[in-house]
Amino acid sequence: MSVTLGPATEPVGRERESAALRERLLSPGVRLVTLTGRAGVGKTRLAREAVRDLGEAFARVESVDAAVPGALSAAVTARREGAADGRPTGGHERVLLLLDGCDHEAREPAAEAAVALAADPGVVVLATAVEPLGVYGEQLLPLGPLPVPGEGDGEDPHAVASVALFVRRARDADPSFALTLENGAAVAEICTLLGGLPLALELAALRLRLLPPHLLAARLRGRTTVLAGGPVNAPARHRSLTALAEWSCHGLDPAARALLGRLAVYEPGFGLAAAGLAEEEGLEPLMDRGLLTVLGEERGELRFAVPEPVRSHARAQAAETAADAHAERYRRLVAAALPGLAGTGQDRLLREAAAEGANVLAALRHLHERGDGEAAAAMVLGCHLPWLAQGRLREGLEWCDAVADAGPLPEAPRARLADLSGVFALALGDPQEAVRRHRRALALGKSVGDRRQNALASLRLGAALLRAGDAAAAHSVLVTAHSALSTMGVTGGTAEAAVALAAALHAEGDRRKARDMLVRAEETFRRSRDGRGLAGALRALAALDLEGDEPEPAETALREALRLYEAIDERTELPGLLEEFALLLLRSQPAQRPRAVRLLAAADVLRQRTGAEVPQEWRSQAERARTELGARLDWPDFATAWAEGVRMSAPTAVAEALSSPVPSRRPVAGAAAEAQSLTPRQAQVALLVAEGLTNRHIAARLDISEWTVVNHVRQVMRRLGCTSRVQVAGAVGRWG
Repeated sequence: MSVTLGPATEPVGRERESAALRERLLSPGVRLVTLTGRAGVGKTRLAREAVRDLGEAFARVESVDAAVPGALSAAVTARREGAADGRPTGGHERVLLLLDGCDHEAREPAAEAAVALAADPGVVVLATAVEPLGVYGEQLLPLGPLPVPGEGDGEDPHAVASVALFVRRARDADPSFALTLENGAAVAEICTLLGGLPLALELAALRLRLLPPHLLAARLRGRTTVLAGGPVNAPARHRSLTALAEWSCHGLDPAARALLGRLAVYEPGFGLAAAGLAEEEGLEPLMDRGLLTVLGEERGELRFAVPEPVRSHARAQAAETAADAHAERYRRLVAAALPGLAGTGQDRLLREAAAEGANVLAALRHLHERGDGEAAAAMVLGCHLPWLAQGRLREGLEWCDAVADAGPLPEAPRARLADLSGVFALALGDPQEAVRRHRRALALGKSVGDRRQNALASLRLGAALLRAGDAAAAHSVLVTAHSALSTMGVTGGTAEAAVALAAALHAEGDRRKARDMLVRAEETFRRSRDGRGLAGALRALAALDLEGDEPEPAETALREALRLYEAIDERTELPGLLEEFALLLLRSQPAQRPRAVRLLAAADVLRQRTGAEVPQEWRSQAERARTELGARLDWPDFATAWAEGVRMSAPTAVAEALSSPVPSRRPVAGAAAEAQSLTPRQAQVALLVAEGLTNRHIAARLDISEWTVVNHVRQVMRRLGCTSRVQVAGAVGRWG
């Protein structure tokens, strides 16, 4: 039987799989190897190249197209009769037989043929199939799509297998094509949209004759099945992605096809709980055929995707009710998560929101396009904290405006959207625009009469005024907002207002009142377990500690803030915190200069991804730190550390900061040294704590506020290394 392998083509990005396949086929004990993977992944090409390369290791190589009627039975008959070109079977002769395309109707006869053929000790069978043949002794070698570029991983795009294949095929179509800084992002997006599927990448590369990469990427965003134009001598399923998707779904039973249509409306990376499914609900048949793939795991839950082009094909055929059901499910998920976002479940809910972010946006787009303004507004408002934590600032601002301007909308949600848009504007570094938007929110809110919302809008207006440089106006607005929120019992809002008011007091030079406000806010955030709010209060306290030349408590506070941001996967505020921590390292631990460089570089890149601008005074401070580091470190050391920081992801940057050594406390020779580490007022407070007095009694005894006592006790514990009032009493007892 003759072998028709076609022209030789170098498999791009398949070096590891090719080596593994060669090793198995040459192993003396192997009789059947099945190369599995979904349609278009390149099974046939890899198998044929392996057969071509191993021709000298076998007396004969033969190829059978399993889809051709009668080809399998003819191959079995030929081996049984020893009629393969007149040569005897068995003995010392080794034959490599490729059974290509053992799919759908051909799967069962291919399994029977493989068993019959592999029974001959001189025959090694290599099969290609979408799913395993399911016979005894079968060795599987799964073949997946090529890796795609990862966001912010710092990897050379030429080294990413999907990009390398796309570029090579693009040059085959247009020898002048080159991967450049200008088209690199579009090429990376194309590879990601196509999921690294080799056939899809090759079809896309052919389109570069007509479209530049950025226009091709825009066309593929809506539907990848527009790609066609495969070789005329290729199987029909390889000439277009529509044909490939139809062939992939061939033979599915009605229940599996219905489930596939239901899941196709979900963006890649959905969880079963979010999709309202249990693991046993008919997923196995789809997974066996590569129609449903596992992308990874998030906090113990698997994340799934319907891969392209099957997803585009199935979604186009799905009824409009599937998209409606998807949008309704995520609308309910966002609404259900809202009450817990500022409390105990904040870290879990924010991570779940980040994992389902693409589906939340898809649901929002559907509601918006459907004209359901109130539902879309409710979703945008529910995404307030998740989008801030994820650094999706520009996107959040645009959605606030799009939903507010789309059509008739009641004044209440319109006012809240204006207020939220101001929050995003401030986070993006435009305080003047934030002031304008918050004032509009207050103007709209007056007609609604929602006192709580108006107080929150006033709070945010005050924060924006402070960032805009008008500390006096900010103080006045914040005092009113704080009082109103406190009167209404809005605990979280009161604490948020206290942090903002403390910043205004600090700007006016009243550090004592500022600290009192921050300590009060810290206690509130701890009670409510609002990690993001607590981190903000700790950062403000650290700034006051540093002004008072107390780096140790400042570092303790910043380390706790880093851990809190890590728990919620914070992106918007993290760059600023990393810079603050780097500057503290420079001040307290000069030996940590290379680490400080890495943190400053990581912060710079992370902030660029959010699109946020920083105040000029803070930018100048960071620039001075970089200049100082560049002068104190040798240039190669500085450049190396900076490059390492640029490549850091957010979790890696946090781990880098927290892995810095904790400076040891000053050695204490005895009880007298302990006492001398306290200020006179702190020593007074410590003595009264040792007497067993409560904070209220100490405040009355010393004629100071109770919150000032709380702050003094806190400082006493830090300086003495104590974690409780009992330990403070023990330390005082040693003073004699």
